[in-house]
Amino acid sequence: MSDCVHDHARWTQRWGKDDQRGAGNLLTPATRLAALSTVTRGEVIDLSHVIELGAPRIEPNQTPYLIATGASWRNTIKRRRAHGAGNDAGSNLERIEMTTHVGTHIDALGHFSIGDYLYGGRSAFDTVSDFGLNELGVEHVPPIIARAVLLDLAGLDGGAHLEKGRALTADDLKRSCDKARLEIRAADVVLLRTGWGRFFMADNPRYVAGEPGIEEGAARWLTGQGVLAIGADNMAVEAIPNPRHPAVSMPVHQHALAEAGVYLIENLALDEVAAAGLTQFCFILLSVKFKGATGCPVRPIALL
Repeated sequence: MSDCVHDHARWTQRWGKDDQRGAGNLLTPATRLAALSTVTRGEVIDLSHVIELGAPRIEPNQTPYLIATGASWRNTIKRRRAHGAGNDAGSNLERIEMTTHVGTHIDALGHFSIGDYLYGGRSAFDTVSDFGLNELGVEHVPPIIARAVLLDLAGLDGGAHLEKGRALTADDLKRSCDKARLEIRAADVVLLRTGWGRFFMADNPRYVAGEPGIEEGAARWLTGQGVLAIGADNMAVEAIPNPRHPAVSMPVHQHALAEAGVYLIENLALDEVAAAGLTQFCFILLSVKFKGATGCPVRPIALL
């Protein structure tokens, strides 16, 4: 049993059963302008990791990132010469194979279900096809320009990072907000730094073997504040393994995506923004509109 009983009806009524944007509906010209109004220096901090061969992944669902040169300058020059071109115009292009959940990425609302139940009361039987999602795909994620709140929780237990399975509670988050004198507002993106990002591409087996993160009650507290998205410097935002209920798998994903319609952003690079002492800033994230995809690699930034 998880900590809280699912209340599908409450969340479905929020924007209607036909909605496919979820908390994306919170974004308005006013919220975007408010976020942009905090920009004073024009500086950028990149919050994403490089996607490369050997990028960490959870087997067997996540296949490896693969890149292969499909055409190189040598063979393209040869072909163009054969067709009469005399300026030796060589071109290079590649083919990439990956899951849409590689590296820093955003989860679409159709990524997780509660049984047959998907966001808005849709049936997974009707929505999930052999060729992606018929609804709730990542193409419905709006361009995100929002206020971000960074909660630096890495040192909560006295070390440089939290340990795997460390469940962050709503009280942990509230105390962190109080310490930083932060108030979480509607349409905010809340970013959680656990320190686990230090192992990305440095110790991949450790990175994917488990992680610190929020528990379901903390997720419900955040969605109750009206947040747009929750992000973290780990693979899945939530604590793995579940320390209180080992038989419960991914309850934060179930609540945030399938029930509340709140996006999850994973594998963020948060060390630089934390080292700069930033606790709130303008956050920008754009996702590629892969129709029917359950997620998308992204390159979020802090615009200062």
